[in-house]
Amino acid sequence: MIELNATFFAQILNFLILVVILRAVAYKPVVRMLKAREDRIQESLDKADADAVEADKMLAEYKAKLAAANAKAETIVRNAEKRASEEREEKRAEAKREIEQMKKAAAAEIQRDRERAAEQLRAEVVALSMAAAGKIIAKNMDNAENEQLVGEFVDKLDKDKIGDLPC
Repeated sequence: MIELNATFFAQILNFLILVVILRAVAYKPVVRMLKAREDRIQESLDKADADAVEADKMLAEYKAKLAAANAKAETIVRNAEKRASEEREEKRAEAKREIEQMKKAAAAEIQRDRERAAEQLRAEVVALSMAAAGKIIAKNMDNAENEQLVGEFVDKLDKDKIGDLPC
């Protein structure tokens, strides 16, 4: 059994003093250290939560900006395609106008060439008529032969006429 003597009370007193000293020296600093660590961990978790919320917000902003940029890019592409189409149509219309101008110029040149040819033909007809008249005069034929010769000449001109030009 346990004897209750002075050493027993001294050991209890020593134990209680040791508990008080340990509590003052070791327990309170350890508790403060654990509390500080707990506070830092909680602060880190709160900061991580706040950062996650901010990251989600930034992600939403970036997605919105990306969507706006895509829409803007699509608008730019549509406008570029529209401008290209309009420019293509404008070039096509300009080419048609140039072709029409070329056709008109060619038609005018053909008309001038035709008129020049008709003038040359008239000049040749006059020259040939003069030559025929000279032959008629040189032969000194009678009126019937003269009329027959001029008629044959005119008939020959009608057969040889060029295009739709009158002789």
